[in-house]
Amino acid sequence: MFFETFHLAQLGYAPGGFSPLYLIIIGATFLASVSISGMLKRRFAEYSQIPLSMTGGQIAEEMLRQNGLTGVQVISVSGQLTDHYDPLKKTVNLSESVYHVNSVAAAAVAAHECGHALQHQQAYVWLDFRSKMVPAVQFSSKILNFIMIAGLLGIGLMQSSTLLWIWVGLFGVTTVFSIVTLPVEFDASRRALLWLEGSGIAASMEHEKAKKALFWAAMTYVAAAVGSVAQLLYFLMMALGRRD
Repeated sequence: MFFETFHLAQLGYAPGGFSPLYLIIIGATFLASVSISGMLKRRFAEYSQIPLSMTGGQIAEEMLRQNGLTGVQVISVSGQLTDHYDPLKKTVNLSESVYHVNSVAAAAVAAHECGHALQHQQAYVWLDFRSKMVPAVQFSSKILNFIMIAGLLGIGLMQSSTLLWIWVGLFGVTTVFSIVTLPVEFDASRRALLWLEGSGIAASMEHEKAKKALFWAAMTYVAAAVGSVAQLLYFLMMALGRRD
């Protein structure tokens, strides 16, 4: 749910130096991320105090059972915000604060991760596309980090327009991934809310709170995507204006 793909290039390094425009982009992205993250934490802290009759683990198992996903296992994993669905192992992995807790927040997270399991079962096109992109994203992120570290060491790799275009291409891959992630996350939340409403587990007021919690969780992905697109455009303008 809260998985993000970042690399060092997205944390403030601009090939060729820190221009005022780039600093504005980074600053705006950072402020938006901090604001959204703060709201998300406040919502989940508030909704973690509203009890339900079932724990997050029980809700996940029931949602999977009602949708016929008998081959998917629900397990508890350590850490915070470590909730995710593993399509290879077919496991819904819930953090301890979700798996063992009976609250609106835990229910929202558990149902959301089960939403990903439903996407996998039904071959949801955007999930399939994102999964196929993972190797390319991992490769691109690794090379971008190497280029960035080399630049910080003064090797000057980014003085070449050819290398700058390579940077733009690699960064473009990670940007597309962040954009493709959006429909995947929003659809998983939609499936979660439909099931929570139809199952009768959450009353109308509790359903609205779960909706708000998932909305702010989704906004973290929106902020990441917008920031990535803004940086990609910046790098593209640099490449178009560069002359060897």
